[in-house]
Amino acid sequence: MKQKDIALIIVMVFISAVLALVVSKFVFSAPQNREQKAEIVDEITPDFSTPPTKYFNAQSVDPTQPISIGTNDKQ
Repeated sequence: MKQKDIALIIVMVFISAVLALVVSKFVFSAPQNREQKAEIVDEITPDFSTPPTKYFNAQSVDPTQPISIGTNDKQ
């Protein structure tokens, strides 16, 4: 390659990089896309309301209790 060819390639690379940067600014980061909205959530407090008695009562099944079916002689 001649020295003029190398200089021409370097200039073309520089111009294409600048052009790609400018185009990407317009395409990928439009001004309306730069700002995002966050959902507002309620404050967490240590106070809990009582659970509904329809589901949580004294006669309901307790799933944390161990269940044994038959005898377990082989341990």
